Amino acid sequence: MAKQWRVAVAFDTTQIFLKGHGTHLAFVGLPGVEHVALADPNHEGLEKRMCELGAKRHYDDYLEMLDREQPQIVVLGSRLPEDHDVQIRAAVERGIHVFCEKPMTSDLRVADELIALAKKHNAKIAVAHLARHALVFQTMKRMIEEGAIGTPLTFYGRGKEDERGGGEDMVVLGTHILDLGCYLFGAPASVSAEITVEGRPLRREDRSVTKEPLGPVAGDNVFALYRFPKSVRGIFESRKGLFRKQVRMGVSVVGTEGILSVRYDNDRKLRLSRTPYPPEDEAAYEEVPLVETRQIPGAEELRDFGYFWYFRENNRFAAWDLIRAIEENRQPLASAYDARKVLEMINGAYASQLTGRVVPLPLAEREHPLEKQENVAK
Repeated sequence: MAKQWRVAVAFDTTQIFLKGHGTHLAFVGLPGVEHVALADPNHEGLEKRMCELGAKRHYDDYLEMLDREQPQIVVLGSRLPEDHDVQIRAAVERGIHVFCEKPMTSDLRVADELIALAKKHNAKIAVAHLARHALVFQTMKRMIEEGAIGTPLTFYGRGKEDERGGGEDMVVLGTHILDLGCYLFGAPASVSAEITVEGRPLRREDRSVTKEPLGPVAGDNVFALYRFPKSVRGIFESRKGLFRKQVRMGVSVVGTEGILSVRYDNDRKLRLSRTPYPPEDEAAYEEVPLVETRQIPGAEELRDFGYFWYFRENNRFAAWDLIRAIEENRQPLASAYDARKVLEMINGAYASQLTGRVVPLPLAEREHPLEKQENVAK
């Protein structure tokens, strides 16, 4: 008989500005999954949310739900790092596996503690860095490894570059780009960055007021250069206020024999240029057909629920991967370890700006650079 999975969900819908990406629905329709409960202090529209999940019981309090229901997996739908710090800790201390929205946390010290706790209690933490589960990026990775663009030279990513452009963009959306770089090429060895505010070098006291609580954030113009394995250079860039009608967020990988590119628009198409020349010389693109061969045996048809198809599809694959990771006693494809690497890449960019040096990764210093009193801008 197939194993049955008791899944509980925590999703505080009083945070009306944080609709999220449907993470709380990731396990709906997966074989062997029973949604035992939902924790949500908001009673308005509760019946609909319970029905969508198929949840049997409701709790106002998250900890009470964990103790009474004793689920094997808990899904954390909040986008706020300060929520995750408490919720993940409570779950893994009880030996409960976790699937949470990104960012996992804004504090490297907390990331270290959560990973250590999870290891101690034999709990897995999966983070919703969905690019690792997306067919378009899995195809990109396969084509790079098969030599479709020759030797990869440069990984280039931009954030959304709207009113959050710069430091806030790097945390909210840049996490996806930076994690994708690690997925494609491995963890970088160093970072060198230039971060500015209104055209001048960032100083430690230049803290930004963000749309949502994200931890320390600063700068309206970020340029970060990462040294990935095998001499691949990675660039992340975000400038405030450049977004108009066309989506700017995207990634390109330039190789000796071609270029692969994906724009983060509604289609998320993979495009290939078969030219050995630099992109400014000759870069006519063709669309790469995506062939879906992945299957989840026994899964129900994917339901809409009003969320973007990319989130619905890849949240489901992320949830299924967590189940298999538990069964196979391995780390999830997008794990807490991967989320910590991204946080180090972000903190390392600030450290480079504030010290004027190339910063080795992983970081020796765990405190956030914007909170260190001795940092002086160059």
